[in-house]
Amino acid sequence: MHHILNKYLPERAVPSCFELIQKTGVHLKIVNERVTRHGDYRRMSNGKHQITVNATLNKYRFLITLVHEIAHLVAFEKYGRGIKPHGMEWKRTFQYLMLPFIRPEVFPTQLLPLLANHFKNPKASSSTDAKLSIALKQFDTQQSDKSYVFELPTGSIFRLYNGKLYKKGNRRVKRYECVEISTGRMYLFQPNAEVELVDS
Repeated sequence: MHHILNKYLPERAVPSCFELIQKTGVHLKIVNERVTRHGDYRRMSNGKHQITVNATLNKYRFLITLVHEIAHLVAFEKYGRGIKPHGMEWKRTFQYLMLPFIRPEVFPTQLLPLLANHFKNPKASSSTDAKLSIALKQFDTQQSDKSYVFELPTGSIFRLYNGKLYKKGNRRVKRYECVEISTGRMYLFQPNAEVELVDS
């Protein structure tokens, strides 16, 4: 397990992650990329726990995702199954489990202030924290031909991973109003949503 973790995690995070996996008894499955999620946690019908994490994530996003999913298991075990998946109990658990990793031996120094800010009140996905998400993307090994919604000119047409086309509109407080071309329905997009520019 150590040598597998070495491939996906920052080197100095491997022993602590290995210990977390052993302590919780979780089965870690590294899977091909899923566009809609970085990872997930599931309690299997036999009572065992399984976490899946996308193999394509960079080491820092992989670490955050792995600890995020382990926090689900730990929170459910501690507080019971009735809690909200991303409620206060999970947030506290995630903060507690993540704290030992937020240091310069594990993360590049430019990420540390963004991580400290993010973990004051962690979100259901690190991708919804635009600043952190964009900073983490710099460490991706596979460069994407996609653009962020915030980079596109107003009025441009873009394609989502599912093939649907949208037209970028005005910015609301944090998100952008975008109209789906085929239905005329309006949706709100995170500024760091990755899309394919079709026509500017």
